[in-house]
Amino acid sequence: MVPPTGEGPDAVSDQEEPHDPPPSAFRRRRLVRAALVTAVVLAVLAGAAGTALYLKLDGNISQIDIEEALGGDRPEDSDNGSTDVLVLGSDTRTGENGAFGGDDPDGEARSDTAMILHVNEDHDAATVVSIPRDTIVPRPACERADGGGEAPAVERTMFNEAYGVGGPVCAVKTVEAMTGLRMDHFLEVDFAGFERLVDALGGVEVTTNEAIEDSDSHLRLSAGTHTLSGRESLALVRTRKAVGDGSDLGRIQLQQSFLRSLMSQVDGVDLVGNPKRLYDLADTATSSLTTDSDLASVRKLVDLTRTLGDIGPDATQMVTLPVGYDPADPNRVAPLTEQSRQVWDALREDRPVPRSAIRDSAAEEGGGNGVLRS
Repeated sequence: MVPPTGEGPDAVSDQEEPHDPPPSAFRRRRLVRAALVTAVVLAVLAGAAGTALYLKLDGNISQIDIEEALGGDRPEDSDNGSTDVLVLGSDTRTGENGAFGGDDPDGEARSDTAMILHVNEDHDAATVVSIPRDTIVPRPACERADGGGEAPAVERTMFNEAYGVGGPVCAVKTVEAMTGLRMDHFLEVDFAGFERLVDALGGVEVTTNEAIEDSDSHLRLSAGTHTLSGRESLALVRTRKAVGDGSDLGRIQLQQSFLRSLMSQVDGVDLVGNPKRLYDLADTATSSLTTDSDLASVRKLVDLTRTLGDIGPDATQMVTLPVGYDPADPNRVAPLTEQSRQVWDALREDRPVPRSAIRDSAAEEGGGNGVLRS
């Protein structure tokens, strides 16, 4: 089948009427909150609820005043009681994170993972929309994170370049511009902290259906069952060329499978019965977080965790932004205009994303779903 083509200034329209994807493909994306990079962090913090750790842990959380940084030039806030959170997993390619290779040898910060978490008004259903980092999008003018003044708006750039230019503030501004949705919060997890957190948990057990060998992330795994260290876990979620079709789409599918395995093991850890382990985990978790000012406390993060915990797997919908391969650069993807509009309209109207939104999306062909055994 000819891969779907992205839509945008240089896009070629695909006139063929797509068929509905098989129900099984849609259901595979109905995963629990484990698909969030931050889910493991929030689960640990929930174990600290009601303890004297709060004051100390609050001081670990970095915060940014998004309201002040962005001012009034933002989409109107929804009045339907739903909540939208931009979740970022980020790193630089130098220092601790440099050991895992990647695409940024200059060491510039990048957002490796981006998801919009939408919790409905009744707090009984959620939708998570993953945004491939290689998606070509317009970026609005942003203040540079290094203090170098304003970066002018550009019509075409990779999504994760927004974070590289202006940090979380520019990432939020870019998401709001592309979706028309106002983000109530943002939450960022540093991947070096993610590595330390997995080690504090004692590793995570995964079963691979095929061998994985990636010279970029320095990961070599035979087919079978492995207990991965934090270092190996981080390499796995960074693996790209060694799984599926070698695209960022395949990596997103692999990340979702891995985090589901990780969360199932976190749920089985007795944190309350081991105060020292609880402290070590909570200290590591909060030290890896940056949030908006309104979310920058353990108590508010725990409230968010409890809300997510009340939402069952069947009520959690997970999709990847509908994209096609960019005509100007087949190594990149571009949003499919009509399908993407359906996704953002669904979130705005506080309802599930319809199946028609993922028709003909290249995200359905990433090939990373079958690498790890659930």
